[in-house]
Amino acid sequence: MVEASHTGDPGLFGPSSVAWQMHGDPMMWVAGIRALYLQALHPRVVRGVLQNSDFRRDAWGRLMRTADFVGTTTYGSTEAAERAGTRVRKIHSMLVAKDPGTGERYGVDEPDLLLWVHCAEIDSYLHVLRRSGVPLTDAQADRYIAEHRVAARLVGLDPDDVPGDRAGLAAYFEKVRPELTAGPEAREVDDFLRSPPIHPLLIPARALLWRRVAHLAYAALPPYAHELYGRPGPPPATVTRRLRFTGTLLRCIPARLRWQLPPKHIIRAMSRLGPGSRPAPYKLGA
Repeated sequence: MVEASHTGDPGLFGPSSVAWQMHGDPMMWVAGIRALYLQALHPRVVRGVLQNSDFRRDAWGRLMRTADFVGTTTYGSTEAAERAGTRVRKIHSMLVAKDPGTGERYGVDEPDLLLWVHCAEIDSYLHVLRRSGVPLTDAQADRYIAEHRVAARLVGLDPDDVPGDRAGLAAYFEKVRPELTAGPEAREVDDFLRSPPIHPLLIPARALLWRRVAHLAYAALPPYAHELYGRPGPPPATVTRRLRFTGTLLRCIPARLRWQLPPKHIIRAMSRLGPGSRPAPYKLGA
């Protein structure tokens, strides 16, 4: 995404936000895969995804588009973030899905469905980053959730209908829990994430890297998700230890090197706002 120059524009979140400090962390990729696993447990949501996209061949592209949206809304100018939201709303408004059991046709932009996608993402980002070692207090976690009411507005939700703290998020999941199931579509997503089809030359890399990341993301799911998928997760202490180890390892890669990967949202934000805007978890305690 090419962004015009908006010198000094902090965007929708700004360098003082919790999201600004968190979203530059490399564990966001593990969190994103956890979010996919969680989102797939809502039958109407996952049906909308599979019926309107070639998820089987473009799951990586979907993950990258989500990452680009998060990066743009977090670090982009206000205009770029609003433009990204407009594009997402326009695409969603044209898509419908069909319930194979009842024949019902429904729009993928129904508020209940958008809210599930939003909450599954925010819960995953917060859960994985905190559990992997990002020093976030409970008050900062609540602030992070509240900040994302702005992102919820961009996809078409009324911010007042979106959980604004950990208690609200927990109550939401408790309410939606009876609607969740690991149906055929969720199984398809699960099968793909466990062993995505790739070029034969990349099979060793899939075994060495991707499966470990996917297994870690799955292990970080809540217990009810493991029950629905029918595969128990490791003991919680083991999962936490693995998340911390992976987070420590990935954070050893210099941030400047990681941020050079396209589309360079953070590098562009620092160019726009100056070096003092550099994201860093230690700033959360300031």
